[in-house]
Amino acid sequence: MNPSNDAQRNTLWRLIKDMKFGMFTTHHDNGHLHARPMTTQNHAIDEHDLLWFFMSRKGDTVTDLLISPQVNVVYADSSADTYVSVSGEASVVEDMAKKKELWSVFVKAWFPDGVEDGDLALVQVKISHAHYWDVDSSKFVQLYSMVKAVVTGTPPTDLGDSGEVRMHDDQSARTTT
Repeated sequence: MNPSNDAQRNTLWRLIKDMKFGMFTTHHDNGHLHARPMTTQNHAIDEHDLLWFFMSRKGDTVTDLLISPQVNVVYADSSADTYVSVSGEASVVEDMAKKKELWSVFVKAWFPDGVEDGDLALVQVKISHAHYWDVDSSKFVQLYSMVKAVVTGTPPTDLGDSGEVRMHDDQSARTTT
């Protein structure tokens, strides 16, 4: 594995690991974008840059991604001022061992027949890239910076990090905002 990919993967996981839900967005067959909350099932981003989700085979999400596999998953933690947008390609995977590995009692609320439930679809998202905003300044410093920006006409800087994580090439960008 490329060490820079490991660092990018670790940055991305550090930002999203504590966010319980992501807004999973697909292209609907009528051309509209549809977003719905989904729970990320894995406990880390693996060496193949995958995120895992359980979904209903009968639901619009699976129908949409079978037609157009390009998806976006947005994570937000407003209390920590951390926001991440992940783009990638989704697919339904038939892998009982992976289903068992990722299964939890909480998933049973939606799939009462357990890991063998015929409606249970295992969906992987192969991450192509992500963009993140991670503000590490206190609310007071943010407010002060914004007021100062209004007075001076100069946008605020040094509030935190903003950057891109590209999983499948050596181009990555990191900027400070």
